[in-house]
Amino acid sequence: MKFEDMKNKIILGDCYNLIRDIPSNSIDLIITDPPYKWQQGGKETGFFRKGISSRNFMNSIENEKMDKGIDLSILDELVRVMKKINIYIWCSKDQILDYMNYFVKNKECHFDIIIWHKRNVTPLCSNKYLTDKEYCLFFREKGIQVFGEYKTKKTVYTTPTNSEDKKKYKHPTIKPLSIIKNLIINSSKENDIILDCFCGSGTTCIAAKELSRQFIGFEINEEYFQIANNRLNGILANGQISFDTNIQKLKERKI
Repeated sequence: MKFEDMKNKIILGDCYNLIRDIPSNSIDLIITDPPYKWQQGGKETGFFRKGISSRNFMNSIENEKMDKGIDLSILDELVRVMKKINIYIWCSKDQILDYMNYFVKNKECHFDIIIWHKRNVTPLCSNKYLTDKEYCLFFREKGIQVFGEYKTKKTVYTTPTNSEDKKKYKHPTIKPLSIIKNLIINSSKENDIILDCFCGSGTTCIAAKELSRQFIGFEINEEYFQIANNRLNGILANGQISFDTNIQKLKERKI
Protein backbone atom coordinates (compact mmCIF):
# COMPACT_ATOMS: atom_id res chain seq x y z
CA MET A 1 0.00 0.00 0.00
CA LYS A 2 1.22 3.50 -0.83
CA PHE A 3 2.11 5.66 2.15
CA GLU A 4 -0.22 8.48 1.09
CA ASP A 5 -3.10 6.02 1.00
CA MET A 6 -2.43 5.03 4.61
CA LYS A 7 -2.84 8.49 6.09
CA ASN A 8 -5.90 9.15 8.23
CA LYS A 9 -7.01 5.54 7.95
CA ILE A 10 -7.21 2.48 10.15
CA ILE A 11 -5.98 -0.46 8.10
CA LEU A 12 -6.87 -4.12 8.60
CA GLY A 13 -3.85 -6.40 8.71
CA ASP A 14 -0.74 -7.60 10.49
CA CYS A 15 1.39 -4.65 11.62
CA TYR A 16 4.57 -6.70 11.27
CA ASN A 17 3.92 -6.74 7.51
CA LEU A 18 2.12 -3.42 7.02
CA ILE A 19 4.84 -1.36 8.66
CA ARG A 20 7.24 -2.33 5.88
CA ASP A 21 5.23 -0.08 3.54
CA ILE A 22 5.91 3.00 5.67
CA PRO A 23 8.95 4.94 4.41
CA SER A 24 11.89 5.53 6.71
CA ASN A 25 11.94 8.81 8.66
CA SER A 26 8.28 9.60 7.96
CA ILE A 27 6.46 9.31 11.33
CA ASP A 28 6.52 12.09 13.93
CA LEU A 29 5.16 10.17 16.91
CA ILE A 30 4.16 6.62 17.83
CA ILE A 31 1.65 5.84 20.57
CA THR A 32 0.83 2.18 20.83
CA ASP A 33 -0.57 -0.44 23.17
CA PRO A 34 0.93 -3.81 22.13
CA PRO A 35 -0.10 -7.10 23.73
CA TYR A 36 1.13 -7.32 27.31
CA LYS A 37 3.25 -10.18 28.59
CA TRP A 38 1.80 -11.62 31.78
CA GLN A 39 3.22 -14.30 34.00
CA GLN A 40 1.01 -17.30 34.64
CA GLY A 41 -0.59 -17.26 38.07
CA GLY A 42 -0.55 -13.51 38.54
CA LYS A 43 -2.36 -12.16 35.54
CA GLU A 44 -5.92 -13.09 36.40
CA THR A 45 -6.32 -10.84 39.43
CA GLY A 46 -4.76 -7.86 37.71
CA PHE A 47 -7.52 -6.90 35.31
CA PHE A 48 -10.83 -7.29 37.14
CA ARG A 49 -13.43 -4.92 35.73
CA LYS A 50 -16.86 -3.95 36.93
CA GLY A 51 -19.43 -5.97 35.01
CA ILE A 52 -16.84 -8.33 33.50
CA SER A 53 -15.94 -11.58 35.22
CA SER A 54 -12.26 -12.40 35.55
CA ARG A 55 -12.66 -15.63 33.61
CA ASN A 56 -14.55 -14.02 30.74
CA PHE A 57 -11.99 -11.25 30.63
CA MET A 58 -9.06 -13.64 30.52
CA ASN A 59 -10.77 -15.79 27.89
CA SER A 60 -11.04 -12.67 25.72
CA ILE A 61 -7.40 -11.77 26.31
CA GLU A 62 -6.13 -15.27 25.61
CA ASN A 63 -8.29 -15.75 22.51
CA GLU A 64 -6.87 -12.56 21.02
CA LYS A 65 -3.31 -13.55 22.06
CA MET A 66 -3.01 -10.38 24.15
CA ASP A 67 -1.07 -12.12 26.91
CA LYS A 68 2.04 -13.22 24.97
CA GLY A 69 3.82 -9.92 24.44
CA ILE A 70 5.28 -8.98 21.07
CA ASP A 71 8.08 -9.99 18.75
CA LEU A 72 10.70 -7.42 19.77
CA SER A 73 12.07 -7.35 16.24
CA ILE A 74 9.32 -4.86 15.40
CA LEU A 75 11.13 -2.26 17.54
CA ASP A 76 13.73 -1.92 14.78
CA GLU A 77 10.93 -1.13 12.33
CA LEU A 78 9.36 1.40 14.70
CA VAL A 79 12.69 3.19 15.00
CA ARG A 80 13.19 3.07 11.24
CA VAL A 81 9.92 4.80 10.40
CA MET A 82 10.27 7.61 12.98
CA LYS A 83 11.99 10.87 12.06
CA LYS A 84 13.52 10.77 15.52
CA ILE A 85 12.70 8.37 18.32
CA ASN A 86 9.52 9.73 19.91
CA ILE A 87 7.37 6.89 21.22
CA TYR A 88 4.94 5.93 23.97
CA ILE A 89 4.49 2.20 24.65
CA TRP A 90 1.95 0.81 27.09
CA CYS A 91 3.28 -2.31 28.75
CA SER A 92 3.12 -4.71 31.67
CA LYS A 93 5.65 -4.80 34.50
CA ASP A 94 7.24 -7.85 32.88
CA GLN A 95 8.06 -5.90 29.71
CA ILE A 96 9.68 -2.84 31.25
CA LEU A 97 13.21 -4.23 31.20
CA ASP A 98 12.95 -5.34 27.56
CA TYR A 99 11.90 -1.88 26.41
CA MET A 100 14.35 -0.06 28.69
CA ASN A 101 17.25 -2.15 27.43
CA TYR A 102 16.33 -1.50 23.82
CA PHE A 103 15.64 2.24 23.98
CA VAL A 104 17.81 3.43 26.86
CA LYS A 105 20.76 1.05 26.88
CA ASN A 106 21.02 0.49 23.12
CA LYS A 107 19.52 3.69 21.65
CA GLU A 108 20.56 6.07 24.47
CA CYS A 109 17.10 7.63 24.72
CA HIS A 110 15.75 9.81 27.50
CA PHE A 111 12.74 8.21 29.19
CA ASP A 112 9.78 8.82 31.46
CA ILE A 113 7.41 6.34 33.08
CA ILE A 114 3.76 7.33 33.05
CA ILE A 115 1.40 5.50 35.38
CA TRP A 116 -2.33 5.02 35.12
CA HIS A 117 -3.48 4.25 38.67
CA LYS A 118 -6.97 2.75 38.98
CA ARG A 119 -8.75 3.48 42.23
CA ASN A 120 -11.37 0.75 42.23
CA VAL A 121 -9.67 -2.51 41.28
CA THR A 122 -10.98 -5.61 43.01
CA PRO A 123 -9.01 -6.09 46.28
CA LEU A 124 -7.73 -9.57 45.53
CA CYS A 125 -3.97 -9.86 45.69
CA SER A 126 -3.04 -13.23 47.24
CA ASN A 127 0.76 -13.51 47.37
CA LYS A 128 1.47 -10.26 45.52
CA TYR A 129 0.76 -6.54 45.46
CA LEU A 130 -2.41 -5.21 43.90
CA THR A 131 -2.30 -4.79 40.15
CA ASP A 132 -3.79 -1.32 40.38
CA LYS A 133 -1.68 0.42 37.75
CA GLU A 134 -0.60 0.23 34.14
CA TYR A 135 2.64 1.57 32.70
CA CYS A 136 3.27 3.73 29.67
CA LEU A 137 6.95 4.19 28.79
CA PHE A 138 8.00 7.31 26.92
CA PHE A 139 11.28 7.25 25.00
CA ARG A 140 12.67 10.20 23.10
CA GLU A 141 15.86 10.90 21.24
CA LYS A 142 17.99 13.93 22.00
CA GLY A 143 16.42 17.00 20.41
CA ILE A 144 12.80 15.85 20.75
CA GLN A 145 10.84 18.49 22.61
CA VAL A 146 8.03 18.00 25.13
CA PHE A 147 5.30 20.56 24.53
CA GLY A 148 2.07 20.92 26.48
CA GLU A 149 1.57 22.62 29.83
CA TYR A 150 1.31 21.85 33.52
CA LYS A 151 -2.06 20.07 33.33
CA THR A 152 -1.00 17.79 30.42
CA LYS A 153 2.41 16.82 31.77
CA LYS A 154 1.45 14.74 34.78
CA THR A 155 3.12 11.35 35.02
CA VAL A 156 0.50 9.74 37.29
CA TYR A 157 -3.18 9.57 36.31
CA THR A 158 -5.59 8.41 38.99
CA THR A 159 -9.04 7.43 37.74
CA PRO A 160 -11.63 4.71 38.23
CA THR A 161 -11.38 1.73 35.91
CA ASN A 162 -12.83 2.67 32.52
CA SER A 163 -15.63 0.11 32.42
CA GLU A 164 -17.91 2.43 30.45
CA ASP A 165 -15.42 2.62 27.56
CA LYS A 166 -15.26 -1.17 27.50
CA LYS A 167 -19.04 -1.36 27.22
CA LYS A 168 -19.10 1.24 24.43
CA TYR A 169 -16.27 -0.16 22.32
CA LYS A 170 -15.97 -3.82 23.35
CA HIS A 171 -12.20 -3.82 23.78
CA PRO A 172 -10.84 -5.33 27.03
CA THR A 173 -7.70 -3.16 27.29
CA ILE A 174 -8.94 0.19 25.98
CA LYS A 175 -7.11 3.21 27.41
CA PRO A 176 -8.75 6.50 28.48
CA LEU A 177 -9.04 8.97 25.61
CA SER A 178 -8.10 11.88 27.88
CA ILE A 179 -4.70 10.35 28.69
CA ILE A 180 -3.91 9.65 25.03
CA LYS A 181 -4.86 13.20 24.12
CA ASN A 182 -2.39 14.57 26.65
CA LEU A 183 0.41 12.41 25.23
CA ILE A 184 -0.34 13.74 21.74
CA ILE A 185 -0.42 17.35 22.94
CA ASN A 186 2.89 16.90 24.74
CA SER A 187 4.77 15.21 21.90
CA SER A 188 3.46 16.47 18.57
CA LYS A 189 2.24 19.47 16.63
CA GLU A 190 -0.83 19.94 14.44
CA ASN A 191 -0.66 17.98 11.19
CA ASP A 192 2.10 15.67 12.48
CA ILE A 193 1.69 11.99 11.58
CA ILE A 194 0.97 9.64 14.48
CA LEU A 195 1.24 5.87 14.15
CA ASP A 196 -0.45 3.19 16.25
CA CYS A 197 0.55 -0.31 15.14
CA PHE A 198 -1.76 -2.08 17.61
CA CYS A 199 -4.81 0.08 17.12
CA GLY A 200 -7.46 -1.89 19.00
CA SER A 201 -10.67 0.12 19.20
CA GLY A 202 -8.97 3.20 17.74
CA THR A 203 -8.34 5.45 20.72
CA THR A 204 -5.04 6.88 19.42
CA CYS A 205 -6.57 7.63 16.01
CA ILE A 206 -9.63 9.26 17.57
CA ALA A 207 -7.43 11.45 19.76
CA ALA A 208 -5.23 12.40 16.79
CA LYS A 209 -8.25 13.31 14.66
CA GLU A 210 -9.77 15.45 17.42
CA LEU A 211 -6.45 17.28 17.87
CA SER A 212 -5.89 17.98 14.15
CA ARG A 213 -3.08 15.48 13.70
CA GLN A 214 -2.78 12.94 10.90
CA PHE A 215 -2.83 9.28 11.89
CA ILE A 216 -2.22 5.75 10.71
CA GLY A 217 -3.64 2.77 12.58
CA PHE A 218 -3.08 -0.97 12.06
CA GLU A 219 -5.41 -3.58 13.55
CA ILE A 220 -5.34 -7.30 12.86
CA ASN A 221 -8.69 -8.21 14.46
CA GLU A 222 -11.61 -7.68 12.08
CA GLU A 223 -14.12 -6.94 14.85
CA TYR A 224 -11.95 -4.28 16.48
CA PHE A 225 -11.06 -2.88 13.06
CA GLN A 226 -14.75 -2.33 12.32
CA ILE A 227 -15.41 -0.87 15.78
CA ALA A 228 -12.47 1.52 15.39
CA ASN A 229 -13.64 2.72 11.98
CA ASN A 230 -17.19 3.14 13.23
CA ARG A 231 -15.82 5.06 16.16
CA LEU A 232 -14.10 7.50 13.79
CA ASN A 233 -17.61 8.21 12.50
CA GLY A 234 -19.08 8.55 15.99
CA ILE A 235 -20.81 5.17 16.07
CA LEU A 236 -20.69 2.97 19.17
CA ALA A 237 -20.08 -0.77 19.03
CA ASN A 238 -23.83 -1.38 19.42
CA GLY A 239 -24.58 0.75 16.35
CA GLN A 240 -25.88 3.80 18.21
CA ILE A 241 -24.59 7.32 17.56
CA SER A 242 -22.41 8.51 20.44
CA PHE A 243 -23.57 11.39 22.65
CA ASP A 244 -20.45 13.40 21.77
CA THR A 245 -21.19 13.08 18.07
CA ASN A 246 -24.76 14.31 18.54
CA ILE A 247 -23.48 17.33 20.46
CA GLN A 248 -20.98 18.11 17.69
CA LYS A 249 -23.70 17.90 15.03
CA LEU A 250 -25.86 20.33 17.01
CA LYS A 251 -22.96 22.76 17.24
CA GLU A 252 -22.37 22.53 13.48
CA ARG A 253 -26.03 23.30 12.79
CA LYS A 254 -25.87 26.41 14.96
CA ILE A 255 -22.77 27.56 13.09
